[in-house]
Amino acid sequence: MKKFLNEFKEFAMKGNVVDMAVGVVIGAAFGKIVTSLVNDIIMPVVGVLTGGTNFSEYKWVIKQGVAEGTEIITPEVAVTWGTFVQTIVDFIIIAFCIFLAIKVMNKMRRKPEPEPEAPAAPAPPTQEELLTEIRDILRKEADKK
Repeated sequence: MKKFLNEFKEFAMKGNVVDMAVGVVIGAAFGKIVTSLVNDIIMPVVGVLTGGTNFSEYKWVIKQGVAEGTEIITPEVAVTWGTFVQTIVDFIIIAFCIFLAIKVMNKMRRKPEPEPEAPAAPAPPTQEELLTEIRDILRKEADKK
């Protein structure tokens, strides 16, 4: 049991697990900020621009509900396609806001210093140098004979 607890402690304290936990917490907080931005700032403006249209109210009724007074006997059966459209619109707006936020954060990030250039490779030997080397090798071979 002690070995198991030590293994778990080692796993839980690894850098990548801790980094992931921090990312999840910050992601949740950032999600709240983006949701507030969309719901409280952007959607009212979109609502004014579209004349107060709220797609979530649109639906296709397949079967009417039956009610007696305030009691519902049979609930309505409907395809709420407007809710789907509203969710898509919300997603596009949220995705665009996240794109802009990441773009701003990337610009604010310090640019890495350029790595020093590697020394230039030595120039290849010229034709005259190669011919001189060949001549010297041939002379040595001739002297050996």
